[in-house]
Amino acid sequence: MTVQQSKAATSTWQKDELRRIAEADDLHIAPFREDGVTYGTPTWIWSIAVEDALYVRGYNGQNSRWYQAAVRQKAGLIIAAGMTKEVTFEVVDGPINDRIDDAYRAKYRGSPYLSPMIGARARAATVRVMPGKAKAA
Repeated sequence: MTVQQSKAATSTWQKDELRRIAEADDLHIAPFREDGVTYGTPTWIWSIAVEDALYVRGYNGQNSRWYQAAVRQKAGLIIAAGMTKEVTFEVVDGPINDRIDDAYRAKYRGSPYLSPMIGARARAATVRVMPGKAKAA
């Protein structure tokens, strides 16, 4: 396996895992704390899948504490659908946000929290969550 194949293998979800996480409504996210070793307190957040990727947003935008930690540390763990997974975090922007909005609308239709989650504040705090060995920045 080449280095690129290895990197690709660790940065994409297995289809069954992604489906299970996407269908669940129980994702907790825990980026590393400042020490880069200790996981933060798990925070319950909404999650959606677009194509083969998992995305989350900060309800309080870039002021969300978990978001700030995820941006700083770039790694942590998630607990969802009965699984605990080490993950890495990558801030995303651009046209993908429209597809992410659509996925939020489909999954959380009817929720009073939907509008803020597809608004500018939350869109500015969109993170791709990828499986992989968690190593703090």
